[in-house]
Order: sequence, then C-alpha cells, then structure tokens
Amino acid sequence: MAGKAKNRYWIGFDLGGTKMLSTVYDAEFNELGNERVKTKGHEGSEAGLARIATTIERSLVDSGIPADQIKGLGMGCPGPLDLRRGVIEEAPNLGWKDVPIKDYLESKFGFPALIMNDVDAGMYGEYRFGSARDYRTALGVFPGTGIGGGCVYEGNIISGTKSSCMEIGHIQVMPEGPLCGCGRRGCLEAVASRLVIASHAAAAAYRGYAPTLLEKCGTDISRIRSGALAASVNAGEKVIESIIRDAARHIGRAVASVVHLISPDIVVLGGGLVEAMPELFIDEVGKAARKRVLPAFKESFKIAVAKLGDNAGTLGAAAWAEHNHSH
Repeated sequence: MAGKAKNRYWIGFDLGGTKMLSTVYDAEFNELGNERVKTKGHEGSEAGLARIATTIERSLVDSGIPADQIKGLGMGCPGPLDLRRGVIEEAPNLGWKDVPIKDYLESKFGFPALIMNDVDAGMYGEYRFGSARDYRTALGVFPGTGIGGGCVYEGNIISGTKSSCMEIGHIQVMPEGPLCGCGRRGCLEAVASRLVIASHAAAAAYRGYAPTLLEKCGTDISRIRSGALAASVNAGEKVIESIIRDAARHIGRAVASVVHLISPDIVVLGGGLVEAMPELFIDEVGKAARKRVLPAFKESFKIAVAKLGDNAGTLGAAAWAEHNHSH
C-alpha cells in the first residue's frame, strides 16, 4: 500500500491574468517539472483552454511523468467560479465567461480535475507547507490589484456550497467611502489595494513630494509597483510611507471584523506589496487589528508574512486535489 501511495503524482495549476503556471509534484510535493507561459486571455476562452492543455502537457514532459500516472489536478482561478461544476462563470481580467474547465481537462487527460479560487489555493499552500502550517484556523489576506482573502479551518477551505467566499476586499470599512471596482462604496479594496496606493502615490509624485518615485516611474499608475513603492519608502519619502501605512491600517480594521467572526489563530499577509515591505505591514495591520478587537481576542491571533511566494498557488492547488482525491 505504501508503495502505491509513493506513485501518486499531482498537478497544481495557477491561472493568472498575465501568466499561467503548471507544476507536477510527487507524493511528498517535491517539484518534478513545470511550464510557465503568458495567459493571453484576450485571445478568447477556446484558445485559452487549448493553451492550458499545452502548458500541462509540457509540464508533464518536463517532469518525465506520463499523464496516466497523475492522480489529480487542482487549478487556482480568478472568479466568480462554480466550484461544483468546475466552471469559470466569469473572469473579467481574461474576458472569459462560462468556461467548463473541469469537463474539458478531464476529457482531455483522463485524470480528475478541480478548480478553486486562486487566493484559496495560495492560502491552502501556506496552510500545508508555509507560514500557517498546522494552525487550526488560518486567515489569509493578500493585497494586490484587489485584495483577496481565504480561510482554512480544521484542514478545509471555508467556502459556500457552490462558490468561494472570504471576500475580505469587499468588507465595507468606510461608509459612503470611495467607489470600488465592484460598483459599491467604501470597500476595503477601494482604500487599501496596491492600485489605490499607486494612484495616491502618483498624485504625491506629481506634487513633488516623492522625487525618487517620480524619477523611476513618472506618474503612470501601471508602473508604480511594489518594488518602486518600497524603494521610495527606503529613500525616506515620508508621504509615500504614510499612504502605505494608512492602507495597512485599513486592512487591520477589516481583519479585526473577521477575528470577531471566526477567531483565526494566525493571519497570513501575502502578495508582492507585503513581500516588499513585510515589517511595515506586520506592524500596522497588527496594531490596527488589536486596537479594534474585544479584549478577549487581543492576543488570540498571530500575524505572519506568507512564505511560499509564487509557488503558493500551484502547491496549494495540487495539495487540495490530493486532499479531495486521495481517499
């Protein structure tokens, strides 16, 4: 029986707005082979499915493992998703609608496939192999273009019957606040995402408060990414630091609301922005969250930075496939 278990291989797939990555793992989740390509979502979902299949095939070739030895595939996807049917209902960043990804992959390769929210995949990776390993209740918050959330409770991802949940980016933190991309006002995402930080930073650079940032990126929001913001803070540009600290405090306030609901043992912060300025985020999110929770919860949770970086999504998706298909 142990020998059979040793021959289990899994695939983790990360479907992103700009890139897709397929990784083949052995039973202990050592990486055996991978393939990374640009997503090119604008080419449409049919071309996209073919591209996904080719990427999986190439990762198999790279690993030397034939498809008939794969026990299952997990794929982290942008949503909204129908988890039961394995359908991407809508992926606005890709321009895809009603894409039956599970059926397509299962008929193409013959092994079981499942889809999951991309943030859930990253958070499950952190739970199995990273900062949240073996914690009973682990909350993940990942600020980027938006702000994603995920939660693992007693080894399972908290989700709805059909769809993923833990949309911490759409907790209202500022009644009648700025307009969010979702069309509602005052969401956490509308005041604390990297996109919002970049827009405030661009205005500060334009006004002459951030010469380092202005020299490096101009006032183009799309160029003001995590590394440039961190460089500006390191250069002593206090206005930029203040903008980022404000955003982190908003995240802390939203975390406090979730602490009251589910009492996580650990809150994992991840994504490029956090990786570029870990101490700042740990400090501000922690202080703001502890300031707003009831006294009984003040010391009930730890705040940590995600460990796995770009591998979290594929590792988590493959491990979730194993969790669901290994019995």
